[in-house]
Amino acid sequence: MSETKLHPRTQAVHHGTRRSQYGEMAEAIFLTQGFVYDSAEEAEGRFQQAGPDEFIYARYGNPTSRMFEDRIAALEGTEDAFATASGMAAVNGAMFAMCKPGDHVVAARALFGSCLYVLELLAKFGVEVSYVDGTDLDQWRAAIGPCTKAVFFESVSNPTLEVVDLKAVADLAHAAGATVVVDNVFATPVFSRAVELGADVVIYSATKHIDGGGRALAGVICGTRHFVREVAEPYMKHTGGAISPFHAWIMLNGLQTMDLRVRAQAASSATIAAALQGHPALSRVIYPGLADHPQHAIAMEQMGSGGTMIAIDLHGGKEAAFAALNRMRIVKISNNLGDAKSIATHPATTTHQRLTDEQKAHLGITPGLIRLSVGLEDAGDLIADLHQALG
Repeated sequence: MSETKLHPRTQAVHHGTRRSQYGEMAEAIFLTQGFVYDSAEEAEGRFQQAGPDEFIYARYGNPTSRMFEDRIAALEGTEDAFATASGMAAVNGAMFAMCKPGDHVVAARALFGSCLYVLELLAKFGVEVSYVDGTDLDQWRAAIGPCTKAVFFESVSNPTLEVVDLKAVADLAHAAGATVVVDNVFATPVFSRAVELGADVVIYSATKHIDGGGRALAGVICGTRHFVREVAEPYMKHTGGAISPFHAWIMLNGLQTMDLRVRAQAASSATIAAALQGHPALSRVIYPGLADHPQHAIAMEQMGSGGTMIAIDLHGGKEAAFAALNRMRIVKISNNLGDAKSIATHPATTTHQRLTDEQKAHLGITPGLIRLSVGLEDAGDLIADLHQALG
């Protein structure tokens, strides 16, 4: 059968499967750090040029890891992928592998705190980094120049859910010869059209929706075969950022149900966001699926959905936010997202706490802001829980 014609949900179950001589149904976990060669000549040849299904060392690649890489690349629509130990390993690997002192990177200001830290490290090593308002195309246009090596942004920003016009920014970047690197976590592989819209490199924290159960850390860099194998892989395998086979196996199992989970979570998110609008305890409800979201039209064009994340801003600042968080019973306080369990996060004091007050204010990360990751619980139960917490 031609897998290129299969529905993504079918690919997420079957693509890239490698079976051993035992013909196992479930994907096997190859828990080995190394591989045996039949001869010294074979070992020499493999180190010179390993074949597509030949392996040397788990840090370089592994049959279980390769299954995950092949499967996520097929879903994302890229030629290849490299699985990493975490989402941040993927961000670090993609950016550091391509940049050298004197290069220029243009990035959106609205980024996860650890992503901002990686960009600060790039600057320490001689890479010029410029920051822009990701939703302002004029700022992108002014910042991108002939020396720009790459642009980097979250397609939907964490935690204020700004949506970047991916195609427009990609067109500006490509006109200058720059590589477009997109952190696509909030869009998820289910709703992603990143490659179609112009992304060259797509990064995921597989810890989130791909796993879907909060069990393990993982990440992945998706892109052209040249970028993945000639640019990213040498950096990752020599600096030790590769995924473990066990975690790759967990992610393979997560992919099988991801489409069902994410669509259910997005449907609940839309229902919950609508139910929270106008609540007297809230100054705003931020959800790309709501018509009043500033980038609603772009979100619908790029993803066809508002996604699984909601942000709410409480009157009364930190005190009110903490009181609401402490009253939640079904929704749990944590800093992960994309889990089967609904999660509430206070970004100003956790995920983005290292930013200055001025930076937080500029990004809209107010003391009253709570980020909600909607899980698989009944939407009515979640609405009741949120209403009593806000009461």
